[in-house]
Amino acid sequence: VHYDPMLAKAVAHAPTRAEAIRKLAGALERATIHGPTTNRSLLVNSLRHEEFTTATMTTAFYDRHLTSLAAPAPDPHAPLAAALADAHGRSRFGGGWRNVPSQAQVKRYEVAGEEIEVWYRWGREGLEADGVRVVHADTGLVVLEVDGVQRRYEVSRYADEVYAGATALRALPRFPDPKAQLAPGSLVAPMPGTVVRIADGLEVGAKVEAGEPIVWLEAMKMQHRISAPVTGTLSALHAAPGQQVAVGSLLAVVETP
Repeated sequence: VHYDPMLAKAVAHAPTRAEAIRKLAGALERATIHGPTTNRSLLVNSLRHEEFTTATMTTAFYDRHLTSLAAPAPDPHAPLAAALADAHGRSRFGGGWRNVPSQAQVKRYEVAGEEIEVWYRWGREGLEADGVRVVHADTGLVVLEVDGVQRRYEVSRYADEVYAGATALRALPRFPDPKAQLAPGSLVAPMPGTVVRIADGLEVGAKVEAGEPIVWLEAMKMQHRISAPVTGTLSALHAAPGQQVAVGSLLAVVETP
């Protein structure tokens, strides 16, 4: 599909070049653009670069500075804004009871490939965080005050994708999926139950085919076959007849060549 990728044109007017640059860079930086990837950071950084502000740039400007200019400017408070919006949204429901609600809570995000951890807590007046004053917080808007300066964050979320102001984040699960911690070729129990059978003659080192039954599990008065996910060699066998297993328990591992 071919289309015009331009989302908008931004024009600033002022008596001086410096003032117009400040207005234009500020307008772009504050614009709420959530979802599509844009060149906003490149434009803002270009406008604020010394060669641009002093009108000394040449056609080789991007050849020399593109890598540094394209990097988004870090916003250390965007993850906190995202966490506060999420906390406010969850507070509308009755779950998540805690014996000491004033105790700090933690939320983790991935920003530009880096994992960031933020802490907040519920105080007498609402949500609180160290180093900032929470002026306002709801699911769509968070206003923070840092050193007397207020910053607004429009917040939106779709699945684990979160946008706070101009920053794109990915919410990380509080409890990692056990399957993500397993080696490729692992067979895990899909539900709690009892191991009732191991394939006849099967032992570590045996060759198995993808789809070949390895372990039989009894749960809810039914037997479930756990089959090899890939063709390879059985490198580990943790299950044994009569063994009680929990959901997610590692039963066996098949390694590929």
